[in-house]
Amino acid sequence: MSMIHRIEEAYQAIHLSREEINRYSRHLIIPEITLDGQRRIKAARVLCIGAGGLGSPLLMYLAAAGVGQIGIVDYDTVDFSNLQRQILHTSLDVGIPKVESARNTLLDINPNVNVHMYHTALDSSNALEIFRQYDIIVDGTDNFPTRYLINDACVLLGKPNVYGSIFRFDGQVTIFWAARGPCYRCLYPEPPPAGLVPSCAEGGVLGVLPGVIGTLQATEILKLITGTGQPLIGRLLIYDALKATFKELKLRKNPSCPICGSQPTITQLIDYEAFCGSPAIEAARRVDDPTVPSITPSELKSLLEKTDPNLILLDIREPHEAMIVSLPGFRLIPPAELPRRLHELDSAKPIILICKNGARSADAVKLLQHSGFAKVWNVRGGLDAYAKEVDSTLPTY
Repeated sequence: MSMIHRIEEAYQAIHLSREEINRYSRHLIIPEITLDGQRRIKAARVLCIGAGGLGSPLLMYLAAAGVGQIGIVDYDTVDFSNLQRQILHTSLDVGIPKVESARNTLLDINPNVNVHMYHTALDSSNALEIFRQYDIIVDGTDNFPTRYLINDACVLLGKPNVYGSIFRFDGQVTIFWAARGPCYRCLYPEPPPAGLVPSCAEGGVLGVLPGVIGTLQATEILKLITGTGQPLIGRLLIYDALKATFKELKLRKNPSCPICGSQPTITQLIDYEAFCGSPAIEAARRVDDPTVPSITPSELKSLLEKTDPNLILLDIREPHEAMIVSLPGFRLIPPAELPRRLHELDSAKPIILICKNGARSADAVKLLQHSGFAKVWNVRGGLDAYAKEVDSTLPTY
């Protein structure tokens, strides 16, 4: 049964209490919504993948609007680095599962809604089972494996996928619904090479940007539920916060799409981590590469205490990262500059390289090895590991 047909059948048995009529009164007097539209909202079942930057505003507004059944999938816990943009959570929530923090906030906003928590990693083994229980799926994620997973599961089940993405100052919103328009694979048949596109954790995001994009996603969800207006099906809305501009791109269904085209080659869910080359897995692989000589943070501490004048210490990060935290004695060389600055280094001296998590410095070690440097070592885990294992006073980011 399609989302529209199920809601049409379900809402007729839905009634609003006196308190609910008062609560939703500003909806009820809108001619495009009215009492029937609010009953549809209460009958609707919406699943949000991610209780982070995008999930925060859209979930809060869906709860305030009175969506009857709200599901939240998130395996993460609240961290201090989330609080700059993830307004579902507060400082008191640090360390607890995001789904629990989210549920508490949503029920504080509106105790009339039912919130279902899935404190688990979404993957090919559970996506279809979870998605079947909901009318609309919302993509609030920030990684390619989960985006392709969400898209494929929605296509196979005939569900609309309300998509949003954010990066630094830019955001995008659309609705991928194969029954009525293109899907995510029509726009992006293949993922970019692993590591080419940084995540928000790697590239940053303006704290208020997910508020804009998440609220637009919530708007599209309510339009789908009530049948009001023109949903963003086949249209990609792009927001540039720096210029304060919106622009729209037309999206067309790809007849050769591997999952929603006329002759689909994808008929079941696949291994999306392998398909996309997960950045996290790829970074771990680079750090654990046995061909890269390495030392532990504790061993680095011992070397620093000896203050060997022949030791060359290199920080393989960007200048704005070094402004946040750095270790004394380390010389900053951004990754892009290293190949043309090799002449500045003495190959006869031992060289220690460090970065945030050990991945970029591992790549730099390989570059030096291929350039004839024999005495090079990577700090495993980078500054993150050093702060955790050696000096807890160092800030992490």
